[in-house]
Amino acid sequence: MDKLILASRNKNKIEEMKQLVAHLGIDVFSALDFPDLEEVEEDKPTLEGNALKKARYVNQQTGIPALSDDTGLEVEALDGAPGVYSARYAGENASYQDNVLKLLEALKGKENRAAQFRTVVALVDGDQEWTFEGVCKGKIIEDQIGKKGFGYDPIFMPNEFAETFAQMDPNIKNLISHRGKAVQRFLEFLED
Repeated sequence: MDKLILASRNKNKIEEMKQLVAHLGIDVFSALDFPDLEEVEEDKPTLEGNALKKARYVNQQTGIPALSDDTGLEVEALDGAPGVYSARYAGENASYQDNVLKLLEALKGKENRAAQFRTVVALVDGDQEWTFEGVCKGKIIEDQIGKKGFGYDPIFMPNEFAETFAQMDPNIKNLISHRGKAVQRFLEFLED
């Protein structure tokens, strides 16, 4: 594989992914490089379903092997919410901050703050499809700390660490994060 298109317009995700695959010598494109691509509605009930739907569409439209992911933050005390709705937890056009504030409000007074980030990465190349999953367990802290990262990073502290994703060096985050683990499985698959 010498080309890969990321089925994403999220500049943070694109940059993170480019760093993770840089050593393979693959030309990485994104949906931003193909302005005619339509936005794919994430309407499937699972992370796997959404990741596959996006990758299938982008692969069909471009003919380039397509990689897509969907990520959910699953909070134990909220029965796994926001889960598949993480990006739009506070509403359809919610900002990262809106989502964080809604989650902190939902957890007010709850002792159990255990949570996990789960990412499913889907690769579609013609009629061949693969998925790779990564999980990072941790907890939701009570106040936002840190300026790095995006999304729920300022309130998510991974197990065995004393800082949030938003405080971490991006290289360390990429090694231990849900997306990093899923992409690592994808990279191992490519190298095989």
